[in-house]
Amino acid sequence: MAQADNTAELEKSLAERILVLDGAMGTTIRTYDLDEAAARGERFAKNEKDVLNNGDILSLTQPDVIGDIHKCFYEAGSDICETNTFSATGIAQSEFFVEDPREKGGRKDPEFFQKILEDDFLNELAWEMNVEGSKLARKMADDVGSDTGVKRYVAGAIGPLTVSLSNSPDAEDAAFRVVTFDQVLEAYRMQVRGLIEGGCDILMIETIFDSLNAKAAAVAVQEVFDEDGVKLPVIISAAVGLGGETMISAQKVEALWNAFAHVKPLAIGLNCSLGPDLMKPFLAELSEIAETFVSAYPNAGLPNPLAPTGFDLEPSHMKDFMRNFAEDGLINFAGGCCGNTPEHIRAIAEGVRGVTPRRLPK
Repeated sequence: MAQADNTAELEKSLAERILVLDGAMGTTIRTYDLDEAAARGERFAKNEKDVLNNGDILSLTQPDVIGDIHKCFYEAGSDICETNTFSATGIAQSEFFVEDPREKGGRKDPEFFQKILEDDFLNELAWEMNVEGSKLARKMADDVGSDTGVKRYVAGAIGPLTVSLSNSPDAEDAAFRVVTFDQVLEAYRMQVRGLIEGGCDILMIETIFDSLNAKAAAVAVQEVFDEDGVKLPVIISAAVGLGGETMISAQKVEALWNAFAHVKPLAIGLNCSLGPDLMKPFLAELSEIAETFVSAYPNAGLPNPLAPTGFDLEPSHMKDFMRNFAEDGLINFAGGCCGNTPEHIRAIAEGVRGVTPRRLPK
């Protein structure tokens, strides 16, 4: 069931303090030591492909684990938790449930993905993942909010997909695309409707590698709003490389803002891909030009397979970096992506507490 539009309420809070996002779902899932059998559960026990790396499926097979993760992040200080729906579309889920034609000399193309979009199993699975994923976060937000007297929010996570609208995978045919804009739009429309049905407060188009994919998500959001008579705040968040460009579409942050300003998002920001030290110059640029609130949830440094979380930075390090972001007037939302556990978020929340949030340009 759709929540009321909390935009005005969130804007009021953001004028007073920095709101805290959650940390890394995937990183935290690994602390529960689940194996393939646990990920499959009885429901997917006979699936031909492994699903252990399909974290979104755990909302259906291990809902207690996902609910507990949300609870831990809320209790650590998160004002907002993202749903466990990063890859909850038929297009992304086909990686785990449909034979890859490339294994037999074929290729993925719009004809292949049209069959994916018409597959009843994948459609029902994607719908259920989004509805149930949203419900799990909603319950914990309400429970912890009630216990603490501090309202908590749910952000419906809309991830980047496993296909690109901007680039061709065929070196001999630059015009070829594996999927069409309308197909991506259709997949996102179902995801948006499922997240809203489950009760999220915010829609977060996140970890943008390909701006055209994200454009399709933004169009899907607006079409659902118009057709269903609902309205929720939207957050846009991109993943940028060492040069400050989105990974696939190669947009710098100024181009990113220009591409999404018309959406009138509650916030625009950066997440994933870089640690806070490497992200800061690009975040500073975005903060300077964005005419809305700014979010940041970087990785806990760069990957390190020898570190306990797979990333170098410990909670104390993230606390210092994020406090620095806050004291420099760069952010309105603070959180963590890959490598950030509930303890990292607890430290980040402590670090930004009491710091004046970034002011919107006049």
